[in-house]
Amino acid sequence: MNDVQLQQRPSKTKQGDKPGVPLDLAVFFVRLLEFVTVLVSGALATTLVRDTLTPDSAGLYSRVVVVAAIAYGVLGESLGCYDVDAQFSLRRAWQRVATSWVTVALFMITLGFLLKSSDVVSRGWALGWFAGGGAMLLAVRAASTFWVRRLKNQGTFNQRVAIFGAGVQGARFADYVLSHDRLTISLVGFFDDRRDGRVPTTASNVPVLGNLSALVSMIRDGRIDQVVVALPWSAETRLQQIVSRLALTPVKIRLAPDLASFAFVRRPLVMLGELPVMTLFERPISGIDAGVKSLEDRILTVLILAVVWPLLLVVALAVKLDSPGPIFFRQPREGFNNRTFRVFKFRTMYHDHGQVDGIDQVSRGDRRVTRVGRLLRSTSLDELPQLFNVLQGDMSLVGPRPHAPSTRAGGRLFPEVVASYAARHKVKPGITGWAQVCGWRGETDTEAKLVKRFEHDLYYIENWSLWFDLYILARTVGALILPKNAF
Repeated sequence: MNDVQLQQRPSKTKQGDKPGVPLDLAVFFVRLLEFVTVLVSGALATTLVRDTLTPDSAGLYSRVVVVAAIAYGVLGESLGCYDVDAQFSLRRAWQRVATSWVTVALFMITLGFLLKSSDVVSRGWALGWFAGGGAMLLAVRAASTFWVRRLKNQGTFNQRVAIFGAGVQGARFADYVLSHDRLTISLVGFFDDRRDGRVPTTASNVPVLGNLSALVSMIRDGRIDQVVVALPWSAETRLQQIVSRLALTPVKIRLAPDLASFAFVRRPLVMLGELPVMTLFERPISGIDAGVKSLEDRILTVLILAVVWPLLLVVALAVKLDSPGPIFFRQPREGFNNRTFRVFKFRTMYHDHGQVDGIDQVSRGDRRVTRVGRLLRSTSLDELPQLFNVLQGDMSLVGPRPHAPSTRAGGRLFPEVVASYAARHKVKPGITGWAQVCGWRGETDTEAKLVKRFEHDLYYIENWSLWFDLYILARTVGALILPKNAF
C-alpha cells in the first residue's frame, strides 16, 4: 500500500465528487522541477566564469551539467527523494536531496578523473556550482513540499475508496485508515453481501451502503476510484467470487491484510519468485551500508592511529611506571550476534584488584583504580587501544558500547532488566555511541539508566547513516573536552 494514501476525514469528499488528482502527477512535477534546477544552477555558475571560457570549454561545461542532472534524477529515485513520505516530510526530503547531491558531486569528480578532464574544469566553477546547486535544490524542495502539503490539505489528491467487508477485519482496516492523518484518500463507505441481520449499519463510524451489487453500481456511476477487499484470507471461495466480479470493473482492487497481519502493517512485501512474502525484520546496516561503515571504520581508525600513536606510547609508559602489572587489560565482552570477544583497554586498576569478568562496575572513588587510571578513565583515554579491536573487525568506531556478559544493573543481569537487550547485538559494538554522547555513559548502576542506554542504542541501530556516525564522532570530541559521568 505504498502508493495508497488515506485521508482522516472521509466526510470531506462526497460520493459524487470528481476523482482526485493522482499524487504521482505532483511527484512527476517535483522531478521535473529539480531536474531543471540542476541545469539552471549549472548555467548560472557558468555565467559567472564566462569571461574565462573558450567555445570548447563552454561545451564541456554544458555536457557536465546535463550528465549531473541525469545522475541526480537516477540517484534521487534510488535514494527515495520521490517516495511518498518525502513529499510530506521536509526533514526527510532535505536529507535525501542532500545525500543525492553530494553523491552526484563525488560521481562527477570520479568521472572527471577517469576521463582526464578534471584539469580542464575550473575548480572555482565546480565549487560554486556544487554549493549554489545544493542550496537551490533545498529551496526548491522546501517550496514543493509546502505546495504538495497545501494541495493535500485541500483534498486534491484524495482517492475515493470503498471497503468490501464490514466485519472485524474491515473495521480494523478502517480504523487504521482514519488514524493516519498524512494519508490521502476518502472512505466512501462499507459494502457487504452477507444477510441483513449480520451486517451493521455502520462500522468505525463509516456507513454501510449496501451489498456487492450496490458497490458495482456505484463503480459504474464513476463514484469510486478504488476498492479494498477486507475479508478473512481463510474464506478463499468467497474471496474468489467477490474478486472475480470486481475484476470486471475499471477500478483498482486491493486485498487488505489478514487480521494477524495488522501487527506487521509497516513490514514490506517482497517477491520470492512469484510468491509474495512479508519481511518482518531486516538485518540492520547490511548490503552497501555495511560496506560503507566498514570502510569508514578502517579509514578513520588508521588516520586516528597515525595522529595519536605518540599519545599511546606516553600513556603506556605512565601505566607501567604507576603500578606493577601489564600495560593492557583484556576483558570478555558481548559483541555482534552475542559473540564474545576480548576488548583491549589500558589497565586502570591495580593488577591484583582487577576483575576479568567485569561483574563489579567501577564507581566514583573506587579504590581499585590507580592514580594514572583515574585520569585515563575521566578522559576516556583508557579506551584508545580499542582502535585495534576495530582493525580486527570485532568493533566499530560508533555503535552500542560492549558490556561484560555478567554485568548487573540494580542487582539484575542486563537481559533480565530489558527483555530485548540482545537487540543491541544486531550490529558491532562501538568505542563511542549515541547513548554516550547523550550523557548516558559511566556506571550503569540502576535499571532506569540501563533502559535509557538501551533506548538510545536501539535508536542508533534503526536510524544509522554515515552522517549520523560522523555527527556522533564530532560530539564525542566535545564530550572528551568536557567529560561527565566518567571516573
